[in-house]
This record gives sequence, C-alpha cells and structure tokens, in this order.
Amino acid sequence: MKILITACLIILGTGKLFSQENEEPKENNRLDFTANIQNNHLWRGLIITDKPVVMGNLSYALDAEKKWKIGIWGASALADDKDGTHYKEINYYIQYSHHRFYIGLWDLYNSRNINTAIAADDIFSYSQRRTAHIIDLRTNYTFGPSFPINVEADIMLYGGANAGEVVLDSDGSYKKNKYSTYIQASYPVISGKKVNLDAFVGAGFALNDRYFLYGNGKNSFDIVNVGVKAGKTVKITEHYSLPVSMMAMWNPSNKYARIQLAATVF
Repeated sequence: MKILITACLIILGTGKLFSQENEEPKENNRLDFTANIQNNHLWRGLIITDKPVVMGNLSYALDAEKKWKIGIWGASALADDKDGTHYKEINYYIQYSHHRFYIGLWDLYNSRNINTAIAADDIFSYSQRRTAHIIDLRTNYTFGPSFPINVEADIMLYGGANAGEVVLDSDGSYKKNKYSTYIQASYPVISGKKVNLDAFVGAGFALNDRYFLYGNGKNSFDIVNVGVKAGKTVKITEHYSLPVSMMAMWNPSNKYARIQLAATVF
C-alpha cells in the first residue's frame, strides 16, 4: 500500500511539473524588465562613459492599462575609464504615459568619481547641500501623424552637488539650485522601413543661473546635442529578433562627437 501511495504521489507531482512547464505566461503581466548592451553611454550630449555598458530596466505597471509605472533603471560599465574610475548608476522612477504624451519623475544616482569635498558618496544621503542624487523631471510629446515631431523637455529639480547643480554661499551654506534644463526636438526622417532614421537637436540652459550642466561653462544657452539615429530589427531565429541601433552624436558646445552601437537583448 505504501509503495502504491508513493507511486501515485510521484505521478501526480510529475504531472504538475509538466503542466507548469507548458503553461503560457499571461500577456497582461504588469511586471517586466529589459536589458541593453551598448559600446558607450551618451546622455543629453554628455559622454557618461566611453566603455561598453550593460543596462537593465525593471518596471511595474500600477494600472491595467499600464499608463502608470514605477521602476528601477541601472547600468554598469564593463571596464574602468581611462581616469581609473568605473561607471555605475542606479535610478528610480515613476512615470505616466498616454498616447503621445509622457511625464516622469526620476531619481538619478551615478556613483562614478564623486568628489567627497562637495558631495556625499552615501546613496541614502538626500542633503540639499551635498546629495549626489538628481531629481529629474522628464516630459515629451509627439505631435500628430501629419507632423510627427517629438519635443522633449527635462528639468533638474533637486540635488546634483557632484554635477555642479548646487550653488553655495561664500560661507559654504546652500544658496540655490541651477535647475539645468534640456530641450530636444526629434523627427522621423525615415519610418516604416527596414531601417528607420531619426534626426535630433538638443539645447541646454539653466532656469536659475547663467551656467548649466550640459555645456562648456561659458554660455547661458547652447546647442549641446545634434545627431541621427538609425534602427532596425535583426531576425535571429523564428521566435527571436534583436532590435539594434546606431547613433551619431555631436556636441557643438563641448566640441566632441561619438558613435554609439546598441542592442536590446530582451
């Protein structure tokens, strides 16, 4: 009898295992994550690192329509930069998107090369005077099909001592934040083809100071990001395709240029 019961339990357990393996995932799962690989990391005309980077984005939709999401975005370089520092970043965000409109509030934390004389290297520090975190408000809107230009506007609302966003009084006390702002317009030059092409131009300025983060520190307004980005999807197998892109970027203010190759692995 014991042998019979044991055999029945094994059969039932095996059947449950096979049923779990064959069960299809639900399409409306609110939890998702993606991974990217790139030969460098370029952001708003800035070279964050020239080394290859892996990136991950974990998100959870707060509503069934997936308009509201919270998430964690992170990245790490695969090697040290030439100055001996290593790029590592972790960000938290909440965002809302509907049709052609997007707004998001991001908490940015890049731990590379923090100058402890002016900023705290403690990830849990949100001191108005010394935090290396940056609270970044991001918005963008794409106009209608007849004129599908995308306009982006981003403002640094808080923090950024290590990035030079915090201005101090002569006695070392907090004076103000610069509120560095980035605006960009992009246009799909070629769309709906095997290879699509977007062109973009971005500028920077500060709402509360003469100088801003993205420029060369000499002008109050400057073009900081001009380029084109081509993208296509490469079919690897019958069930797996790899979205890839190539971007050429020039920063007229800082007088440098870069090429970026990127792939969304999943």
